[in-house]
Amino acid sequence: MPLQHRFDFALLFDVQDGNPNGDPDAGNLPRIDPETGHGLVTDVCLKRKVRNYVLLSKNAAKGFDIFVKEKAVLNRLIDGAYADSKIDLDAKPKNVADGKERKEKGVGQGSEVDQARKKMCETYYDVRTFGAVMSTGANAGQVRGPVQLTFSRSIDPIVQQEHSITRMAVATEEEAAKQSGDNRTMGRKATVPYGIYVCRGFVSPSLANQTGFSEVDLALLWESLEKMFEVDRSAARGLMTTRKLFVFEHNSLLGDARAADLFDRVKIKRKEGVEAPRSFGDYVVEVDDKNLPKGITLHSRV
Repeated sequence: MPLQHRFDFALLFDVQDGNPNGDPDAGNLPRIDPETGHGLVTDVCLKRKVRNYVLLSKNAAKGFDIFVKEKAVLNRLIDGAYADSKIDLDAKPKNVADGKERKEKGVGQGSEVDQARKKMCETYYDVRTFGAVMSTGANAGQVRGPVQLTFSRSIDPIVQQEHSITRMAVATEEEAAKQSGDNRTMGRKATVPYGIYVCRGFVSPSLANQTGFSEVDLALLWESLEKMFEVDRSAARGLMTTRKLFVFEHNSLLGDARAADLFDRVKIKRKEGVEAPRSFGDYVVEVDDKNLPKGITLHSRV
């Protein structure tokens, strides 16, 4: 069923003794705002976790495969969309339905691109959810996704910690000879002792109706945001948990209030006397659900 309402949502998640999102430009240290010291997690990082959850929960079922996944060759998948649409890109160029001529073999044009784009949206959950640029090969055009996320930002400045770690083994005979059989390898590990982050997100029904993003897809999105960290455990990421998911549902396609005003109703602050927070219990989360703007319904999903 097509979406009829706009949604704005605030996702609260935390990390304990882990690296929520390493920065490859800074030796994989946790991302940080250099002016304020607040921690950052990119939208790409969270989208990856949503994709992984959908892939695990749906097992690439029809309509719920993932386009951007580990070891994927994207142009090969786009070629597959053309094949499923019965378009032979290796055939001699000919006039297509809109009267334009395909200029060269292997590259779709005009209505062929539209057919391939539609097939990609039908096949891949992440394409119809987050959008994709698919003009890198045979060309399935571009899709602007109805679901968009901001960078997540920590409530308080975070502490970047680096730890020396030891492995009681070496990789080569040469290393063993240099250590006279002691065989130790030193390494480094970066963590945040504790941080609680807030991500803001948006769901556009107008764009959803263009990509085929449905009520079923929306329900899966909420489920993914609630459970994505539970299937993404690693020693490097420590303990990460979704703590709260506040969803503001509008009663119209275009919306009934500004997203910023709705997000301002969610307040997170440290409890009195807590100088160095180390758990979710060190914070108070309050939501002003009184006198919501007309047409707005608040759903607390966690």
